[in-house]
Amino acid sequence: MNYYRSYYESPIGRLPLIAGENALIAVLWENDNPERVSLPDNLRDEENEVLVQTRKQLSEYFAGNRKVFDLPLQMNGTPFQQSIWQQLQKIPFGETRSYGQLAKHIGQPTASRAVGAANGKNPISIIVPCHRVIGTGGKLTGFAGGIEAKEFLLRLEGKLNLF
Repeated sequence: MNYYRSYYESPIGRLPLIAGENALIAVLWENDNPERVSLPDNLRDEENEVLVQTRKQLSEYFAGNRKVFDLPLQMNGTPFQQSIWQQLQKIPFGETRSYGQLAKHIGQPTASRAVGAANGKNPISIIVPCHRVIGTGGKLTGFAGGIEAKEFLLRLEGKLNLF
């Protein structure tokens, strides 16, 4: 299988985008820890339709014209990670959930830390909205893109009451 890489110049930095033939695999951060997300070795710095659509939809999102992404996703992770990433996709634009709320929602109320670890391994930042997960009492906690990026994204989505 071929894998493709391009970049998106966002208001919060240059985002590497990775796609397979038919699905988006990753939206990473400019200074992302290379060990956070496993990537294929055979990346081509070329365009494909998935990357074109990803950049288009990210532009619409940052312009305030898109609240829901409609892209084919391929998220590789453990079954637990995938269950958390599926829950992330259910958090509506402009809303947040705590790690504890997500843990309760999957039927594991004591798994807040495991939820946080899975959230931190989310390979498709922004599109799979891990930025919408916050600490108890609305505290902004760890985020692969940095707390400033998390704050920017939440403000973009109208969650100003957190600060």
